[in-house]
Amino acid sequence: MTLEKVSSNRVSTGSLTKYKFPSKSLGGLSTQFNIFVPSSASSSSPVPVLFYLAGLTCNEDTGAQKGGLLNTAGKEGIAVVFPDTSPRGAGVEGEEDDWQLGTGAGFYLNATAEKWKKHYNMYDLVVKELPEEIKKADLGVDFSRWSIFGHSMGGHGALSIYLKNPGLFRSASAFAPACNPSRTPWGINAFQNYLDTKTRSSPPSEWLPYDSTHLLQNYQGETNILIDVGTEDDFLKKGQLEPKAISDLNKEGVEVRLQDGFDHSYYFISTFAPEHVSYHAKFLKA
Repeated sequence: MTLEKVSSNRVSTGSLTKYKFPSKSLGGLSTQFNIFVPSSASSSSPVPVLFYLAGLTCNEDTGAQKGGLLNTAGKEGIAVVFPDTSPRGAGVEGEEDDWQLGTGAGFYLNATAEKWKKHYNMYDLVVKELPEEIKKADLGVDFSRWSIFGHSMGGHGALSIYLKNPGLFRSASAFAPACNPSRTPWGINAFQNYLDTKTRSSPPSEWLPYDSTHLLQNYQGETNILIDVGTEDDFLKKGQLEPKAISDLNKEGVEVRLQDGFDHSYYFISTFAPEHVSYHAKFLKA
């Protein structure tokens, strides 16, 4: 077992525990995550699991402390995992210079550009390595019943990871996600830097496997997706989110809701978090 316990707090019907471990996906760097596990969970009676992916500048504590998720998760008997948003201390030149790139801004992809590819592989961390570490630790979590959600950059991560892995997750949801990142400033900045791009198409084909609009357009199979965006979100007004690109596809099983008067903050997230947890519970406990 490679997990090292950092801290633990009683909350709702269980405990929120922070662990750290050396991550192969992140080039051997230590990474931390929080996991809420209801007290009813055990190796003989494992509970479903929901991953929450946080946004730019955030870490494994942000959603756990501010999201307002855990009371509903406890009531529903669901574990919640909160990974970090990027490697820490990779020493990549420029990783601390821009809040939209580098530390706190891993974009939940696997970097292919030479500068970043050793450490910036958050996709592999979330989809492969972290689940395996949790399974090995026997924390009473059932990964055959797994859903994913997130906020902003984490909403992008949740949607794209769900759509890249048909059948792996029961459902996905997002608060204010970057829905069409291959065509909007946040995504273009990230993809230009993290991904080795050789094609001259617009957008480059190397970017499309991380673009939720493109993935959904070509998705085959049942979808269970909920998206909430606040009408007063400055990033919506600046063209960073583009939820209309998703809603215009008119895909069955995909609901995009505009919430009047709400912005991009955790006031918005905590208001609708119980609904999102209950949404996932329908599929996780079916």
